[in-house]
Amino acid sequence: MSNSKKVLALLLALAMIFGLAACTSGGGSQGGGTDEPEESTTPLVVGYSPFSSKFSPFFSETAYDQDVYAMTQIGLLNSDRTGAIIYKGIEGETIPYNGTDYTYYGPADLEVVENADGTVDYNFKLREDLVFSDGEPLTIDDVIFSMYVLCDPTYDGSSTLFAQPITGMAEYRSGIDTLLNLIFNAGRDGEDYTFFTEEQKNAFWEKYDAATLGLAQEIADYCMANYADYGAVDIQSSAALWGFDIAEDTVEAFAAALEEAYGADVAGMINTENAGSSVDDLFPGLEEYSAAGVQTGTSAPNIAGIEKTGDYSMTIHMDEIDATAIYQLGVAIAPLHYYGDSSQYDYDNNQFGFPKGDLSIVRSKTTQPMGAGPYKFIKFENGVVYFEANDSYFKGAPKTKYINFQECLSDDDKLNGVITGTIDITDPSFSTDTINAIEKANGGELTGAKVATNTVDNLGYGYIGLNAKNMSVGGVKDSYESKCLRKAFGTIYSVYRDVAIDSYYGDRASVINYPISNTSWAAPQSTDAGYKLAFSTDVNGNDIYTSDMDADAKYAAALDAALGFFEAAGYTVEDGKCVAAPEGASLEYEVWIPGDGTGDHPSFMILTEASDALKEIGINLVVRDLSNSSDLWTGLEAESVPMWCAAWGATVDPDMYQIYYSDVANGGAQAGGSNYMYGIADADLDQMILDARKSTDQTYRKAMYKACLDTIIDWAVEIPVYQRQNAIIFSAERVNLDTVTPDITTFYGWMNEIENTELK
Repeated sequence: MSNSKKVLALLLALAMIFGLAACTSGGGSQGGGTDEPEESTTPLVVGYSPFSSKFSPFFSETAYDQDVYAMTQIGLLNSDRTGAIIYKGIEGETIPYNGTDYTYYGPADLEVVENADGTVDYNFKLREDLVFSDGEPLTIDDVIFSMYVLCDPTYDGSSTLFAQPITGMAEYRSGIDTLLNLIFNAGRDGEDYTFFTEEQKNAFWEKYDAATLGLAQEIADYCMANYADYGAVDIQSSAALWGFDIAEDTVEAFAAALEEAYGADVAGMINTENAGSSVDDLFPGLEEYSAAGVQTGTSAPNIAGIEKTGDYSMTIHMDEIDATAIYQLGVAIAPLHYYGDSSQYDYDNNQFGFPKGDLSIVRSKTTQPMGAGPYKFIKFENGVVYFEANDSYFKGAPKTKYINFQECLSDDDKLNGVITGTIDITDPSFSTDTINAIEKANGGELTGAKVATNTVDNLGYGYIGLNAKNMSVGGVKDSYESKCLRKAFGTIYSVYRDVAIDSYYGDRASVINYPISNTSWAAPQSTDAGYKLAFSTDVNGNDIYTSDMDADAKYAAALDAALGFFEAAGYTVEDGKCVAAPEGASLEYEVWIPGDGTGDHPSFMILTEASDALKEIGINLVVRDLSNSSDLWTGLEAESVPMWCAAWGATVDPDMYQIYYSDVANGGAQAGGSNYMYGIADADLDQMILDARKSTDQTYRKAMYKACLDTIIDWAVEIPVYQRQNAIIFSAERVNLDTVTPDITTFYGWMNEIENTELK
């Protein structure tokens, strides 16, 4: 189950896009005195949400930690302001944007060769003058080392480079497994000690049982303390509220259910079902089992498709075209001599800087990042990450000597820090309260004497989801009747989107009609052929709305169309009301929304208006406003939520595999990680997703993705709602705004040219 939480993380996006994630107040001065003038020792202070100290280009998890390591690293590939790859980084590529020509540089050139036999070669050529921040030269061996870390059989970070069709990858990763998997799969009563000792087995199971029991008790205690009003009065009812059906009211039964759901994925279980304690709290020493690779059979000594062709060049051979591959290849170039062991690197003899199956030396540097990026990591202390300029940065020594990333406890701290002078740059939630506070500080403007505001579209979108299994007729998810049932709700939800989003966001968000971020090149535009408003046709395919309708007329037309869909789904309709539901369906459904128990959510008005409307035709829509958003994810993973409100984060490439691929042909064995939420099972959709991956022709891919989006709308499992904006705010009093990255976009943040940013 936890794998579904690992939405595809592209290391390229982190290495080539310095994105501000999020700040406690107080700037402070840089540690260590100097004789330089005062202005050179004053740090630029950036407000962030709390860090987790996993500042590793390999193992970081949160966006905040990723920004810390990104300050210290360079990626093998860079992108422009639209997210497009820069292929000629050494000499630079000049690309126009918004009427201005910009030149983009990177550490390497890339040539992509599509061969007649369907294979693909990615030929990289590095600059020969690059050095890390400690002065050591950067060569292709550092790139190869970094790739081998990401492809090691025991690697468990967020990169999926190992899943790309690189020649020889499967052969390299076979014949080795983690100690954790081996012990778990052998079972408590197993007596085969070929790959581990009896002592290791007993110690593992003692810790595993303590962890599951501790987690189960913690969840039950949390539910009974916070959700007694929702029926959490004992362990059994607490487990049910958390999304687990157990037969006995015992912590042992709950622990057994957790074990059945997660198996050997202990870290995933604790992180996903978290109710307070960390992995280290519940299972101390887990890394000894999960990080230890054990040879169980034969495997290739190297990855045949990763070929060194010179001191500053290499070729990646892939067995087939995969349009997403180029984003995975943009790895952070980590220094072999720091993260690995140079004495264990001998390319010709299949040694790559660490023992295969043992990443302990790499993991040991997780809290202390180092690379060739614009800044050097100094320390993390008392909620502040301290950086010092890397004078050998390949795009030039940064103009600001010191930068601090300062933890902030809330959005108010971020905003007040900029206004009062303790924070220079940050990203508060762009709410109405934030806007009002900024305008008050500036005398009525979003950009003024105190605060400068820059907004970009968020790389993601808000939606209302429907689970096809829970929202079906006769248990058949893809039947005409089941789709009509879901379209009835989709029609009602859609008609209230405009008023709800305008009320919540004003002009800071817009309603979207396809389940894809408007920031993507693949997003359908209103001028495109076949563009339709979401759920705007009735059961007969006729348009529901006309151009002369006012809002009330549209609401009435939508309700009438919804009634038609309910009737087509098999509901008994008398006198304009549903009076009986078909088998497997209901006259009452629940929709979950994480509105903090106060309705604080962009889609809350949609649900309340829809609920009132549906009552008129005999359908009871129960709005469940969650005070703890984690309850939603728990319920979704348990597949117990019929409908819900949430938002997707997107990636540079619009690949749909992670969310919608169902792998019907293989019984769902390789379904996309989040497909379980919707329950789509569509062979045609699967094939279109795969076909789009196997082409680099953007025109073809856009057409293919449009067909995918139309199919998703036809399944009516996702109602697209809004595209919101993000804001970065700068202290207009202290930051020299003329030196900040111009034309900031969703894909090209202010930190992309951080070397130029100066204080006044």
